[in-house]
Amino acid sequence: MCGRYILIQKAGVLEKRFGVVVPDTINLTPSYNIGPGKFAPVITNDHPHELQLFRFGMTPSWMTKPSLFINARAEGDHNSDNDPNYSGAKGIITKPVFRKPIRSQRCLIPADAFIEGPEKEKLDKPFVVYLRDKMRPFAFAGLWDCWKNPENSELIYSFAIITTVANELTQMIHHHRSPVILHREDEKNWLSNSLPLSDITRLLVPYPGELMNAYPIAPTIKNPKNDDPGLIHPVGQRLMPETFIKSRTESRITGMGSNKNFGFDEQHPLGD
Repeated sequence: MCGRYILIQKAGVLEKRFGVVVPDTINLTPSYNIGPGKFAPVITNDHPHELQLFRFGMTPSWMTKPSLFINARAEGDHNSDNDPNYSGAKGIITKPVFRKPIRSQRCLIPADAFIEGPEKEKLDKPFVVYLRDKMRPFAFAGLWDCWKNPENSELIYSFAIITTVANELTQMIHHHRSPVILHREDEKNWLSNSLPLSDITRLLVPYPGELMNAYPIAPTIKNPKNDDPGLIHPVGQRLMPETFIKSRTESRITGMGSNKNFGFDEQHPLGD
């Protein structure tokens, strides 16, 4: 599953990257620990040029009580063993919770990185997973819905992140799933209201593991109340070596380096 992620970009960066407007009514603040129940930016198919804040954890419109569907399995009830080589039917199109949203209520979920841990230890052994070459922000493939609270008629807009089989990188973390990260050229298609469903489901594949990397962080991120830059400071080496340019010195460094050099600014691991 993907239950925690990071978004620390300013409004202007999101506007330029996704071609949207951030309304003055939205107060964007950096978050290093976006989890279920928090409100976070999304770009929906019905308002593709405007950033909105929806709750992480989708409640289907037809439910009588609130719920938090954090993730939506691309395979639906298929692939119960989470075989990373699975290439069969996308059962998400028949699941009652997701069959309407996958057809008509899709969204982009901007992120800078996400948090994942091994299947057994989970967030007791967390990793920050990011895209190489400073490819951030990127977008998860998401679904959204609107639920009306029967007690007070409040409308709650919420979203879920679609997951698929593990790629090479998440397998290295010993996790059995990975979120669907869209290639930039596919984002417009994901929001299209005219693209055939078969073309939509073809996008529900793992992002190439060789274009990603990860490093371990402290388990203090388990507490959803914690939200500060210190949460994502490395406590060990990256899973794969990189060649990168350290922004402060503009010097090229190759290999794993010391515990202070992980391909990010020492004080701000996801900074430029």
